[in-house]
Amino acid sequence: MHLGRKNQQHTYRLGNSLLVSAEAEKDLGVIIDAKMNIGRECGDAVRKTGMVGYPEALTDPSYKSQVLVLTYPLVGNYGVPQDEPDPHGLSRWFESSKIHVAALIVGECSQVCSHWSAALSLDQWLKEQNIPGLEGVDTRALTKRIREKGTLLGKLVPDGTPEKSLPFEDPNTQHLVREVSLKEPRVFNPSGSVQIMAVDCGLKYNQVRCLCQRGAAVTVVPWDHPLDSAEFDGLFISNGPGDPQCCQETIAGLRHVLAAPQPKPVFGICLGHQLLSLAVGAKTYKMKYGNRGHNQPCIHEDSKRCFITSQNHGFAVEPGSLPAGWAPLFTNANDRSNEGIVHNTKPFFSVQFHPEHRAGPSDLEGLFDIFLDTVRDLRAGSPSPKTVRERLRQWLMYSKPPAGGNSARPRKVLILGSGGLSIGQAGEFDYSGSQAIKALKEENIQTVLINPNIATVQTSKGLADKVYFLPITPDYVTQVIKNERPDGILLTFGGQTALNCGVELTKGGVLERYCVRVLGTPVASIEMTEDRKVFVEKMEEINEHVAPSEAAFSLEQAQAAAERLGYPVLVRSAYALGGLGSGFASSREELTALVSQAFTHTSQVLVDKSLQGWKEIEYEVVRDAYNNCVTVCNMENLDPLGIHTGESIVVAPSQTLNDREYNMLRHTAIKVVQHLGIVGECNIQYALNPESEQYYIIEVNARLSRSSALASKATGYPLAYVAAKLALGIPLPVLRNSVTNSTTANFEPSLDYCVVKIPRWDLSKFLRVSTKIGSSMKSVGEVMAIGRNFEEAFQKALRMVDENCVGFDHTVKPASDMELATPTDKRIFVLAAALRAGYSIERLYELTRIDRWFLHKMKNITDHALLLESYRQGSPMPPSVLQKAKQLGFSDKQVALAVLSTELAVRKMRQDLKILPVVKQIDTVAAEWPAQTNYLYLTYNGREHDLPFREPHVMVIGSGVYRIGSSVEFDWCAVGCIQELRKVRGPVSWEGTAWQVLGCWMPAQG
Repeated sequence: MHLGRKNQQHTYRLGNSLLVSAEAEKDLGVIIDAKMNIGRECGDAVRKTGMVGYPEALTDPSYKSQVLVLTYPLVGNYGVPQDEPDPHGLSRWFESSKIHVAALIVGECSQVCSHWSAALSLDQWLKEQNIPGLEGVDTRALTKRIREKGTLLGKLVPDGTPEKSLPFEDPNTQHLVREVSLKEPRVFNPSGSVQIMAVDCGLKYNQVRCLCQRGAAVTVVPWDHPLDSAEFDGLFISNGPGDPQCCQETIAGLRHVLAAPQPKPVFGICLGHQLLSLAVGAKTYKMKYGNRGHNQPCIHEDSKRCFITSQNHGFAVEPGSLPAGWAPLFTNANDRSNEGIVHNTKPFFSVQFHPEHRAGPSDLEGLFDIFLDTVRDLRAGSPSPKTVRERLRQWLMYSKPPAGGNSARPRKVLILGSGGLSIGQAGEFDYSGSQAIKALKEENIQTVLINPNIATVQTSKGLADKVYFLPITPDYVTQVIKNERPDGILLTFGGQTALNCGVELTKGGVLERYCVRVLGTPVASIEMTEDRKVFVEKMEEINEHVAPSEAAFSLEQAQAAAERLGYPVLVRSAYALGGLGSGFASSREELTALVSQAFTHTSQVLVDKSLQGWKEIEYEVVRDAYNNCVTVCNMENLDPLGIHTGESIVVAPSQTLNDREYNMLRHTAIKVVQHLGIVGECNIQYALNPESEQYYIIEVNARLSRSSALASKATGYPLAYVAAKLALGIPLPVLRNSVTNSTTANFEPSLDYCVVKIPRWDLSKFLRVSTKIGSSMKSVGEVMAIGRNFEEAFQKALRMVDENCVGFDHTVKPASDMELATPTDKRIFVLAAALRAGYSIERLYELTRIDRWFLHKMKNITDHALLLESYRQGSPMPPSVLQKAKQLGFSDKQVALAVLSTELAVRKMRQDLKILPVVKQIDTVAAEWPAQTNYLYLTYNGREHDLPFREPHVMVIGSGVYRIGSSVEFDWCAVGCIQELRKVRGPVSWEGTAWQVLGCWMPAQG
């Protein structure tokens, strides 16, 4: 592939040969599909952020003749579904009848896909459609180049093809709309109640679907079809590729419609927005690199609320060129470009983003309702219909007062810590409390902390203004309130301990008596999530479903509930932490034992129908007091439902969800959090059927949870810090992204790496303890590893958990069907042994219910280990084999054990071959914006460093994963060390277990 920009060409030969650039010669990638049709591989090289939705993006006509670079490195995981029509005759899965991109560039194309809907792999689909693709590319480095130089012209040159035989072609000089538009009108849902004419400039199927589902008859016409207002009740102008100036016939037709004495409603999307703007006399311009992705924040100008949108465009409208009577409707919260216009009195409006989504969020799909409601009112001859602008304002304005009323900002705030470390409640709440104190101090608010845990950063000198080393119980907290007289209290930064205490203080009238306002999530919302019966009722109000469950207050009630639900059932304690006292019961006797134990520390027991074997998915959600809401991180448990999240290997982002599932659960998360009135951060957990789109809500934690620290470090988004700011009533769009310092905090992070979290157990230190893991937590710590593929992150994490572990090692435990079916703390090594022993993926899936995609990834590791062992007899190991081993997460020691060499010898060989890691940043935006961040990771799946190391640094070695005898006290030590080093030496680097080190770093960072 060759990338160039007009006179300044940067040539990247991507094939099985060389990348030739002005800088150096490098091997950059390998062909995914060798079938290449010369002449179709030229176009703009553009990047797209978004972790799902590749089938929808590839079939989006707006990507016509573009070389698409996907920033997320793992693509093709869930395959490609078989095309099938929906009730309106539209493709259920795709956005047009074919792939429109000129070529696809990815970091890794999964050869094996795993999803109930998959019919083909991505590789097979590209071959069917004769579309070339490249994998093995450092897409982050390429994204940075596009960011720095603007959209680049690109072409793919197969090996053996003369370079000059394929000249650069600028798609912006072509009439791309003419190429993608249909040639003859076509009618959908002919029996609809209103007639909508849709001008096809590159229309996506879901736009037609959104109109048809709302009862419209839709006539899709070519881009240059004559527009006569007598033929329709409303006019829709679609998205499309290229320069809007090419569509002069469409612009002229629009002017005719807009000038009618009794104008019909007009709604435009993307290119349709630009065409409407040109038709009214405004100007457009070509952006440097455009906005493409699923997480573009747009502010509605009248309500000032911010919404996450899906976008794909390279041109924009000059808002200052709008004529009188028109106003900006939406503005991009990051680059301040125009995202929509609306007429003050006439029924005309348009948006730059894609409210019909596919792929991406559906937050503003209601714009289709606004359009069709206006059409119906005008058709019915309503005497004084509301203007479109009034309708939009009424729909998007959030009129409810913030929780606690419009009270003044507090002068002194009491923060409840989490107390002594316990299973399920450890250093993560030291992190969240420290961040809350930091956020409050920035607002010049006095802070008072209660936390008896002396070995914490938050109790150290220089953070809270006052620290009380007292038990976090209602009696002691009441004494502190009486003495300090705070006017605000934070309950959601100290885990379940602080939450339970706060609820008791509220019920006892203590907070009301001393005029202490609960900041952030109201106690009423907390109680909704904690009381199962109330929670189920609240979910039913918004047509969401909780896993079939009943609350019981006695053994007899629990037994009756189990009989109604049917065995097996899950027994859980209400108001408990870490799954305390929970477990699965397959009989009345097992139920009796579990319930009797649970009632020793709770007054309410929850009996849930078992959904063992389903996928468990989590979303971390942030909402402010003005109903702005985003999902910051989504995570997938590698282990199926039935194993507590704290006991499971967790992967972020989810790897096996398609766009529909990802955004279905995202939409539900936002709907639930907004309905409950949560302010700050919360966590929602789902059970997802692995064979369909059926799901249940498991629970909502209306506080920062144990997963919040993982989500914060996995994405780079400071969840606790932001939650504390929101608790003060600061709107989310006002806050800045601390990583870029230029974009808003009202956004959803783009990841261009894979995160794996693995727990640590210290069960060997106890006699006669069961090594089985399940719904109740036993782990004492966890680590987080980062890589550009799953294998790399997975093996790094295994070594972080135990320094004696070399990786995915088949020698630790023998293969055993029993241990595969009944999880233990060592099951992952039993899996390694089973793969080595020749177990099939299907057999392993039946035994473990771990998704086949993850099992195939683990098999990649064992297969490569076998390949390494084939070089034991003295035959030289090819450099490509060693490089592949490093890309799959093998350590030098692990390679040495496989080839019967020494770690030093392997390291010397690797260094001589220049097989070296590169440093990448965790920047929340997938290199779309420049970032200033101290979150870094090493990977062998990259070509260049994200930042130089020119100055001398001091390296601080962290203590690694929490274990019995080594815990949060070493966070305190390391942070104190860093603070002093900063005073005397300047920059500091870290080395150690990523999860633990970053956990230390966050509370102390400036």
